[in-house]
Amino acid sequence: MKIRLLIAICLPLAAACTEKPDETPAVAVNTAQQPAALSRSASAEDARVFFISPADGDTVNSPIRVVFGTEGMAVVPAGNDTPHSGHHHLLIDTELPELGLPIPKDEHHVHFGDGSTETEIMLEPGEHTLQLLLGDHLHIPHDPPLNSGKIKVTVK
Repeated sequence: MKIRLLIAICLPLAAACTEKPDETPAVAVNTAQQPAALSRSASAEDARVFFISPADGDTVNSPIRVVFGTEGMAVVPAGNDTPHSGHHHLLIDTELPELGLPIPKDEHHVHFGDGSTETEIMLEPGEHTLQLLLGDHLHIPHDPPLNSGKIKVTVK
């Protein structure tokens, strides 16, 4: 059932991405055609995600070693639907995505579907924001969502 629902949601989105910009009709978006929110996995009571490093306000060199912390939830690879588990997503210079849909995958939403709890990232010099968001086996944020606070780092 879940796979059919994902296919029904993803196929129209994939088709929309193949349109050329000059072929896009200049009409208002019909929100009735927007994807419906999907079922969300429950998060454990008092669970949390946080940064072990870097710390908020740190000045760092690129590449930056980022270490994720989790309490009250198991970190497992994507596709593993064990209750009270998920995998990390690192949000870079962006806001939280739509919580009822799979987390996007792009330069601002980095997935760790292999169950990693640390990484090295390259960022341009300047100020950047980082935030963690745990996703379930289908990359959908839990209910309630498990996200860290945003931290700011300055890259030399």
